[in-house]
Amino acid sequence: MENSIVNKVATSGLITLDLEKLRNPSERIAFDLSPFLFENTFLKEKLFRERVAIFDWQIFKDKNIAIYCSIDTIIPHWAYMIVINRIIFYAQHAIIGTLQDLENYLFTHAIAHLDLKQYVNQKIVIKGCSSKIVPLIAYGEITRALTPIAASIMFGEPCSTVPVFKKK
Repeated sequence: MENSIVNKVATSGLITLDLEKLRNPSERIAFDLSPFLFENTFLKEKLFRERVAIFDWQIFKDKNIAIYCSIDTIIPHWAYMIVINRIIFYAQHAIIGTLQDLENYLFTHAIAHLDLKQYVNQKIVIKGCSSKIVPLIAYGEITRALTPIAASIMFGEPCSTVPVFKKK
């Protein structure tokens, strides 16, 4: 009798989804509004608009931008809107917030645009280990997206998973 080794993971029908592969590879930049303020303290509309008008927005070509202000001052909402309006013609993505907010947005955006057809009625393992940090929000978003369509969702590696959801 022959003792052959059977790879049960390979024959299990599990589909591994690596969230790290959804990571947008483009550079992330935090863009501080404080240099556009009067003496780096408060916003004067005319000065702000002049500085925005002469700024070289092309430096953000194909990058992901988080727009924030490093000083504790009141920035009107329209000021952020003006900056976004200039950046969007160059950047891949631009948000108002921190670099962490940007990372969360990029993963949420990638998951929202993921073709889910391949996961219908499948057993899915959300890969647990990655070389780059995958934000926690991505795990919630992928679970929310897959739960209505998947046969089951697990977390970890195919050889060692934690069950998350199983269709009844």
